[in-house]
Formats: sequence, C-alpha cells, structure tokens
Amino acid sequence: MAPKLYVMPASPPCRAVMMLAKEIDLEVEIEEIERGQLKTPEMLELNPEHTVPILVDDDFVVWESHAIMPYLVGKYSDKESLYPKDDICKTAIINQRMHFESGVLFQRCTTAIAPLFQGIGDISDDDRDKIIEAFGFIENYLEKTPYVAGDEMTVADLSILSTVASIELVIPVEEERFPNLSSWVKSGKELSYFEECNSKGLAELKDLIDAASA
Repeated sequence: MAPKLYVMPASPPCRAVMMLAKEIDLEVEIEEIERGQLKTPEMLELNPEHTVPILVDDDFVVWESHAIMPYLVGKYSDKESLYPKDDICKTAIINQRMHFESGVLFQRCTTAIAPLFQGIGDISDDDRDKIIEAFGFIENYLEKTPYVAGDEMTVADLSILSTVASIELVIPVEEERFPNLSSWVKSGKELSYFEECNSKGLAELKDLIDAASA
C-alpha cells in the first residue's frame, strides 16, 4: 500500500515532499485538503498541530516536510546522496540548510506577505530587505558548491527550491545580483517533475496573493 500524503498545493513544504517522491520514484497517494479540514477530529488525530504535509505510512504518521523527506529517502530510496545515512558531516550541512529554509527563508516569506493576506498593506521595505538578505545567504552557499548543501542535489535543494519559487511571485530573484541563485532556480525549474508538482500550487498561491492585494 502506497504511503498517503495530505497536502495543500499552495504550501511550499507540501510541494517539496511531492517533488522528492518523484525524484525517488515513489508512488504516493496524494490527498488534497482545505485548511478548515485540518481541525476536524480525523485530521487532529493524525496531527494535533493542524499543519501540512502529513505522511501516513501504514501505522506510522509523521508531519513536517523536514522530517518526512529524510524518512522517505531512508526507507524507500537507494539515492544516498539525497540524505546520506553514514556521513555525519554531509548530513549536518543538509540539516543546517533545512533549518535555514524553515527558520529564516520560509519564516521571512510568511512574515512579508502577511500584510497582503490581512488586507493591511503591501510588503514592507524591511521585510523585503530581509528576504533579499536571505537570497544572499543562498547565493553564498552556491558560490562554493553547485547545490545548496554540496556537489550533489539533496533534500535541502528541493525544500529551498519550493520556497524560493513561491517567494518569486512577489520578489523575483535578480540575476545580476544573484547569478548563482538565479542559475540554480532555473535548473530546478527544469527538473522533469517541477511543473507537475508546483504549477497548481503556485497558481493557487498567486491567486490568493492577487485577491488579497486587490
């Protein structure tokens, strides 16, 4: 029985897990849900924190994309490079990049666009500057290696890619200022499964942003 993944397509973390499943050729049953469903008794039993994505694999349940992705690689894939099991140094770098994505990049993104959804204004100059700074951190990673955590693609690339692609809806990556990041994003969008996993969610997110800022 295929693992089941509960998602909201507009969510970057959900799309990151969906891309990973494609990368490792894992059949996953995708169930799209609405935000209101997260607080139903059924969903709260799976995840009392009412967040997505949520993975159900037989009797094992885990949520948070940064927990789900290493689990899927460890259980279902022989692509060690995505999340090495036996190289503590490489794993530490990947973990650092994943923590950066959730604690800095994603957090700054949600803070920046919050005024749009709340109908209280546009992205502030300070919040815009913080996202640009975060772009600079990724640019620095990519000055040293072709991928954000080393010489090969890892779960960190897919995680950060899904978030950067979402941020670009409101703050584009400037090629002249961030040449490495711009090239990396372009390559990421050329992955065979990028459009399949992201097009619907990015369109939904854009519609939400446009409606909120109208």
